[in-house]
Amino acid sequence: MHVLMIGGTRFIGPHVVRGLVALGHSVTVYHRGVTEADLPGGVHHIRDPAAAMPVLSFPREALEPPLDAVIHMIPMGERDARAAVETFRGRAGRLVALSSGDVYRAYGRFTGLEPGPVEEGPLSESSPLRTVSYPYRAQAKSPDDWAYSYEKILVERVALAEPDLPGVVVRLPKVYGPGDNADLATIYAFRDHPRWRWTHGYVENVAQAVVLAACHPAAGGIYNVGEAVTPTVADRLARLPPSSSVAPSPMPANFDQHIVYDTSRIRRELGYAEPVSYEEGLRRTLGTGARRV
Repeated sequence: MHVLMIGGTRFIGPHVVRGLVALGHSVTVYHRGVTEADLPGGVHHIRDPAAAMPVLSFPREALEPPLDAVIHMIPMGERDARAAVETFRGRAGRLVALSSGDVYRAYGRFTGLEPGPVEEGPLSESSPLRTVSYPYRAQAKSPDDWAYSYEKILVERVALAEPDLPGVVVRLPKVYGPGDNADLATIYAFRDHPRWRWTHGYVENVAQAVVLAACHPAAGGIYNVGEAVTPTVADRLARLPPSSSVAPSPMPANFDQHIVYDTSRIRRELGYAEPVSYEEGLRRTLGTGARRV
């Protein structure tokens, strides 16, 4: 296979590239050239300022050779999702678009954006989505700020609508690992809410799910990615060394609303299993600080 990655030089992306190359696939990475990752030899780079978010154009070089899959690591909203679909329809075998659990109505109930009662989980791929759009627009400093037009619901809708470009959507959990969320602030900061549950995923495990979404012949539609079982904050903290470097989160939210994914579909249909155990992921993230249990 030949795979084009839009973005892919930070955090999750290099692990996806390595996973594809390990399977014998050829990879082209379209990026700005600002961040240079340690990628395997033979990976082709297209460095272009137009690869900045939102990515609205693609050079002719990105269309050659013929593409078996396009992985969009950084789709932000309707405009860039539509630009990718219009460019690659009829020219690629499939489009994999990375999405987020913030599409769920339960997320809106957690943050207070979406009125209504607590939603029971776990959240499956068919669970209700938010009805209030643009979840971070209130935080945007201007209409040019990414938060102003960010909306993964629109990314998903566009990515799955084109018959000449089969779409696969990967809904990511809260990802952690060396390079991002490496202090596990998304655990330590919520120690005052010990019963709350939020699905996480170690970076290499999430990357493996993206590789499957791009390569598995049966892949199609939407997949939740993350832990098979989501622990409580208290359970997570019991596996970690104490930390005083992360302050408790002042985030006003409804902590009766859990953000827990049902990840059985990708496991059942694509045979997904985490290549890195939970304990090993903690050790790689914090060095040797994670406690054995």
